[in-house]
Amino acid sequence: MKKFLEGVGVLLLLAGVAGVIRELTGGWFHFMGLTRFLTENVGFLEGRELFANVVVAVFGLVLAIVGSRVGRDG
Repeated sequence: MKKFLEGVGVLLLLAGVAGVIRELTGGWFHFMGLTRFLTENVGFLEGRELFANVVVAVFGLVLAIVGSRVGRDG
């Protein structure tokens, strides 16, 4: 479970950072837009793509941190 949480967290962190870079450069890097599928298909996120990518990156960081702490004693 520890490795799974860490792996998913790192993937989400990378996807969020890539999405932020994509949004800040005006969409130049189409291959970096993994989260654009989320932001284009969810109505209330329209116009808030940068915010959504930052949230995905922070959530990934939190998952990676939680995954690294799972199973530790005290």
